Amino acid sequence: MPRFRVVLTDLIDDDLLPEREVFGDRADVVAVNAKTEADLVGKIEDADGMLVYIVPFSAASIARLTKCKILVRCGVGFDNIDRKFARDRGIPVANVPDYGTEEIAETAIGMMLGLCRGLHVTNSRLQRGVGNWSYREAGRVHRLRGRVFGMIGLGRIGMATAIRAQSFGMDVVFYDPYVADGLDKALGIRRVETLPELLKQSHAVSIHTPLTPETKHIVDAAAIAMMPRGSYLINTARGACVDTAAIAPAIASGQLSGAGIDVLPEEPPAADDPLILAWRDPNHAAFDRVILNPHGAFYSEEGLRDMRVKGAQTCLRALLGEPYRNVVN
Repeated sequence: MPRFRVVLTDLIDDDLLPEREVFGDRADVVAVNAKTEADLVGKIEDADGMLVYIVPFSAASIARLTKCKILVRCGVGFDNIDRKFARDRGIPVANVPDYGTEEIAETAIGMMLGLCRGLHVTNSRLQRGVGNWSYREAGRVHRLRGRVFGMIGLGRIGMATAIRAQSFGMDVVFYDPYVADGLDKALGIRRVETLPELLKQSHAVSIHTPLTPETKHIVDAAAIAMMPRGSYLINTARGACVDTAAIAPAIASGQLSGAGIDVLPEEPPAADDPLILAWRDPNHAAFDRVILNPHGAFYSEEGLRDMRVKGAQTCLRALLGEPYRNVVN
């Protein structure tokens, strides 16, 4: 049996024990630990399989691959890989759609609770000695039972989030034109046919879609303006699904009472990003009412291991000529 060469592009820089357990003596596994795509030059050309994490993997990198049988995006989203060019070169691209389902759902709900219950704003204000030692520092807080939890997208993570929101007695409604009829009945949630219909009734909106041309800036200033005044926005999907420049003005005006953002269009963000400037400014309402996370919703020790093992297993199946799993191109 031939011995394969498998390359991990970035993020992972330890002893690669999870990957070595999967590949055994069938592959040499190498981690590049690239910070940029340019760091991959000269290190990937002879790879039989690629395990790609966060670093961009454009047509330029794909064109240098001489014998690659599969590109595995070790994660749910795959917008950092040029899938069309890979397809044109005959290289399947697969993802790992189920590794962080619980963790991301829990983060979305955790952000929603921290904002809707006023926990974040009161903690922030008390910690810096602003205002009174009073529950009224949170502003108007409403009981969650019966409130509408609106979801854009109902994939695996969306479903896990819906089930958790239901446990608080929330009225869960979703918009997803690609979900087959009947799933709403199975889950006991409501479906709407248009995005405005969802936005206009939602106390909190949570995004659970991949990034595509259709979903880029699916929530922008116009969408936020449709939401009830004083509502909340949660994004644990992809940064560019939200026009983040619209968040701080909406917080300042009171249109949004809070936003929980795990993902940004540029990571790490530029220091002069409008949202970052507002979030860091103690004199701006966003300072107390925006939760920012460094793209960490997926993370738990168990989830990270799942991601690595499942990614390696997907790669190995392809190298051994077995049926491909979770191909996205």
